[in-house]
Amino acid sequence: MTATSFDLWAPLVVAGIISAFLTPFAIWIAPKIGAMDIPKDNRRVHNKPMPRFGGIAIFAGMMISWGLFAGDAPAIKGAMAGTTIIYILGAVDDLKNVRPIIKFSGQVLGAAVAFAMGLRIQFITNWFSGGHMIFGDVACCVITILWLVAITNAVNLIDGLDGLAAGIAAISALCLAYVAYIHGQYMSTIAMMVVAGAALGFLPYNFNPAKIFMGDGGSQVLGFAIASISIIGAVKSATLVVVLIPALVLGLPIFDTLMAIIRRTARHQSISTADKEHLHHKILKAGFGQRRAVMLMYSVSGVMGIIAVLYSRELYVECVGLLAVVVMIVGVILTDTGSNKVSIRGMRLIREDLSEADRIRNKKNKK
Repeated sequence: MTATSFDLWAPLVVAGIISAFLTPFAIWIAPKIGAMDIPKDNRRVHNKPMPRFGGIAIFAGMMISWGLFAGDAPAIKGAMAGTTIIYILGAVDDLKNVRPIIKFSGQVLGAAVAFAMGLRIQFITNWFSGGHMIFGDVACCVITILWLVAITNAVNLIDGLDGLAAGIAAISALCLAYVAYIHGQYMSTIAMMVVAGAALGFLPYNFNPAKIFMGDGGSQVLGFAIASISIIGAVKSATLVVVLIPALVLGLPIFDTLMAIIRRTARHQSISTADKEHLHHKILKAGFGQRRAVMLMYSVSGVMGIIAVLYSRELYVECVGLLAVVVMIVGVILTDTGSNKVSIRGMRLIREDLSEADRIRNKKNKK
């Protein structure tokens, strides 16, 4: 299969237009159906009720564009079927707040359906002996479902600040599309461009100050879509870099999930208990506002996307160098929070003292 510029960019544009067109409808209908995020605790960073039904726009943009440009491929059909189940589950959760066990069961069901329709991880690269490690049927099923569920929840976890999940999903999808393109995997390229377009169409309404949240119906759909398409062809190995490592560094998925499990287990809490100790919350505590924190995460995610491209071309030394730089930069931001807070508070006190002194001086001059 060959691909022209139109073949590659039209899916992104169509998905973006549909997503952008439907988002105002989602904003309008959300309060009418009860799909509102009410700030009931201090874990949330917003202070007023917000619509959380943006997933319908993302899902529609993705499904229509997939159907138009890639729907004939069996693997894409599996991704579409699984994504549909994930969206229905997420939309119900946005309306009714379903229990975690039901949410997890629905994710497994969506992954199992995608697997049954041919979306499978059948091997991984053996770095020690070369070649591939081929999985048996049972191992293939288990690993595929674990991969799909893990990445779905990884993207879902980073949906904690305005524009964060949509932006990182778009960056990740674009980077993965490029990796697929340079390796001749044009179907994966087109499918990933669709995911990026759906996220980008929604982003202007979701960036701080947000007019709407995507809800689980959006974040889980984006995560499942990226996980599904990454299984096709040569993109799987790059997904490990462009999605999981940004999560490790920024408070994104797998690492953050494991830390949350450890933290809550140590406190004898349910692992589904929500808190305000994810890494993106810590970046906010370091003195960054929402916009600056999100832009920082975008930047690091973009660098990790470059690492993914280099990694896919076996330029490992360059990958390690860039990764070391990213880790050091984020490490400084996350560990040097005390001095920032003291200096900011000190400057505020100094300004208040100067203002008071000016007020007293002006009063004396008038006399």
